[in-house]
Amino acid sequence: MDRATFACSTAFFRDYSSSSQGAFCLPGGHVDFIQKVESFTYSDFFRDYLIPNHPCIFSAKFTEDWGSRRNWVTWDGKPNFDHLLQKFGEAVVPVANCDVKEYNSNPKEQLPFKEYVKYWKEYIKNDYRSSRGCLYLKDWHLSRAFPEQDVYTTPVYFSSDWLNEYWDAIAVDDYRFVYMGPKGSWTPFHADVFRSYSWSANICGRKKWLLYPAGQEEYLKDRHGNLPFDVTAPSLQDRSVYPRYNQSQPPVEIVQEAGEIVFIPSGWHHQVYNLEDTISINHNWVNGCNVAIMWCFLQDELAAVQREINEWKDPMDDWHLQCQLIMKSCTGIDYKEFYNFLKVIAENRISVLENGLDDEALAKNTPKAAISTLGMLHAVFDLKRTVKVLTSLSANEDFKKLDLTSLSPPPEALLHHLKAAIDTALL
Repeated sequence: MDRATFACSTAFFRDYSSSSQGAFCLPGGHVDFIQKVESFTYSDFFRDYLIPNHPCIFSAKFTEDWGSRRNWVTWDGKPNFDHLLQKFGEAVVPVANCDVKEYNSNPKEQLPFKEYVKYWKEYIKNDYRSSRGCLYLKDWHLSRAFPEQDVYTTPVYFSSDWLNEYWDAIAVDDYRFVYMGPKGSWTPFHADVFRSYSWSANICGRKKWLLYPAGQEEYLKDRHGNLPFDVTAPSLQDRSVYPRYNQSQPPVEIVQEAGEIVFIPSGWHHQVYNLEDTISINHNWVNGCNVAIMWCFLQDELAAVQREINEWKDPMDDWHLQCQLIMKSCTGIDYKEFYNFLKVIAENRISVLENGLDDEALAKNTPKAAISTLGMLHAVFDLKRTVKVLTSLSANEDFKKLDLTSLSPPPEALLHHLKAAIDTALL
């Protein structure tokens, strides 16, 4: 998208720069269906779905040129096991048992991909029954393991992706996944990592989604404050166990067809079923529109840890550091890494604003090329949102109690640089 095209969004960036995202009711549970690629712009998505935190569905036209949709699927819409085995047979993949509950999730094991496909074929042949249970290949980092494969191209609507931009930069992890599972496999009730957005594209098969707007999960907790494993379980009707369930809204229900992409808003809890043998591509992502929600989530997580080990506060000299360590082990990030996350995102945008990109750099699939494609106004919007969250982080008492000498540049210097870059860009 060139700068002229994106300029039409100036008013939206200005109007929403201080907005917040909260729970809301979709009229009649309606979810918009986006039919045509050529008539739906990034600006439309930003205005109508990212900022207001609304779900939507993209038609199969948005994925019809993907290599996975051409090659991973048979003529009758089934998984192409022969092709998949040829390409990925020797890979080792994470597999969950949908029939077993373990600490409010499904236990996982690592299996050779060829063994999982053998199981899947037998499962279908035995009328979707097996003594091993219903096994679901989940959270496979296929793109990272096989970067040379022509699998898919991230749609422009999801290209402002700070999570993968950061974790690619430090070469530690990513939040791009492949899911494969037979009819009847499912994912228990949850919200996504860091309360991120997610998008999920069906390569083949169909899914049913049960979605609850952010905040509705409070009505689904039991009397101990725990969320249900299965939001459809009859036990939720027991008011002595789930005292507020009758106050909850019915879930928003989506049936996702082959080729379609579902956009899940930030902080929305959901439960997902495979109605057929299904393969999907999933990303989790954070950007300037929901980074404040991520920051609120981290504060809530730290507060929960502090409550849990409060009795050790006085005898433990490094109690605050231990709380950070526990939070990182549970969520994958602590306050100092969150600072570094914001720094990497900010510095990439400052670099583009100050130096631009040459034609060769633009042709490469890099974060800075993506930033440049979305345009200067988007980069400024990102920096403004980063400033707000970074200002809050810098003033946070738990953050200030940490040893911050290792942070480079110091928070004050980074904030000053960000504000100066914004002022210069807007001149």
